Amino acid sequence: MDKLETSSVDKLPRYIQVHSTLEFTRLVCALERAPRVSFSHNHDGRKILSVQMDVLKEKPIVYYTPLERNGDYLCYGLKSGKEESDIVDSTSDSSKLYSPIIRIKSLPKTLQPGNGTLDRYQPIELEDLSSLAKLTWGFDEVPFPLFLFPHNDKWLLGVFMNFNDEGTSYFCHVVLNSEPENPFIKFSTTNGVEPTFVQNPSEHGYSYIKIIKLKDTHPLVDYGHLQN
Repeated sequence: MDKLETSSVDKLPRYIQVHSTLEFTRLVCALERAPRVSFSHNHDGRKILSVQMDVLKEKPIVYYTPLERNGDYLCYGLKSGKEESDIVDSTSDSSKLYSPIIRIKSLPKTLQPGNGTLDRYQPIELEDLSSLAKLTWGFDEVPFPLFLFPHNDKWLLGVFMNFNDEGTSYFCHVVLNSEPENPFIKFSTTNGVEPTFVQNPSEHGYSYIKIIKLKDTHPLVDYGHLQN
């Protein structure tokens, strides 16, 4: 049986849905040096926007959201301190960030979804938000996004990391009793203030990490090895 399972393993992408178009727009635009490119294509009989964010043992991990309507750019900005997301045809508003939408007519077989991997992210539970914030920071001064999703009656918030290219991939996380109300973590490396959840990354003198909420529990974490 093990040999049969091993032979069925594929290295095709795994597609994971985020909670909303706003979550996806935050993922590709917010706090990036330059917004990531979004790809529009068919998936399970509908149009989606997708972006690859990781590789798990040679298997691309792609996050997506259903495409609400056609346009050339995903537009992200803040109005009165609240996030806004839209699909537009021009980049005329210089106060906004724009992710180009690349329309793919037909996906090659190598980009079509496959779910055959036996590999999983190994969970590492951290003690506090401060440890999580420090772990995500430091790579070209652009922090990795944090992913948020429910598990049983708790919420897991963490970052997917691989400490070397050939080794095990990990989900370094904290366990929360309730869903955070705000989509960013604000923290400082200089004043000793504990990290807090905030509505936007606009206050000067702090560092920020974006949070991306998934539609469902992440399918590729090894929950059997969660620490008690």
